[in-house]
Amino acid sequence: MGEKKVFLYTGSEIDVEWDEGLCIHIGECGYSKGELFIAGRDPWCQPDLSPLSEVKEIVERCPSGALVYRTKDGQTTETAKPENTLTVSYQGPYFLKGDLAIEQSSSDMPGIQFRAALCRCGLSKNKPFCDNSHEGQFKDYGAVGETGEPLKETGGKLNITPLKDGPLLLSGNVTFKASSGRTAWHGNNAALCRCGASKNKPFCDGTHKNIGFKTD
Repeated sequence: MGEKKVFLYTGSEIDVEWDEGLCIHIGECGYSKGELFIAGRDPWCQPDLSPLSEVKEIVERCPSGALVYRTKDGQTTETAKPENTLTVSYQGPYFLKGDLAIEQSSSDMPGIQFRAALCRCGLSKNKPFCDNSHEGQFKDYGAVGETGEPLKETGGKLNITPLKDGPLLLSGNVTFKASSGRTAWHGNNAALCRCGASKNKPFCDGTHKNIGFKTD
């Protein structure tokens, strides 16, 4: 992915940080009402032009974790959502929210503790994260056929382990949503396809072995 590019936008009460390498340009920031993010303006983000609560709320809309806010002492004060969720997007990545622990990820990406977009097409050059390589190349509408088991709890740590040349292993309470928005599956252990070829998407069916899927 080349040199890591992180940009800091400072304000009098709060700073906003943007990690270009995680951004997949969904536009939740740019389409937000108000003056926080204005395309073509320099600087693009101006934290002092919006109320503090609005800055936090808009930054937390970012589904990839590319945006985070920091207090003036440099702390990230965002807290995890009370429910861990995974959305299987329409011909795109897995969008996760909650108390996330993604193994093998760098410690200098604080946003992915709460929000992440993970590749499920097998084409990303920034695995396990999505880099939009799915566009025009990957076809899956984001349905979920299985229902899983009811959860006794919805929160807690959700551990995500990207296996080398294999699936994403999830351990912890999580609820899956289909791309339609339907709450589809509940459970605390799952192996998810990330080669793009499973016949039982979003779940792994071992096809990665047959097609010689490589994660590097």
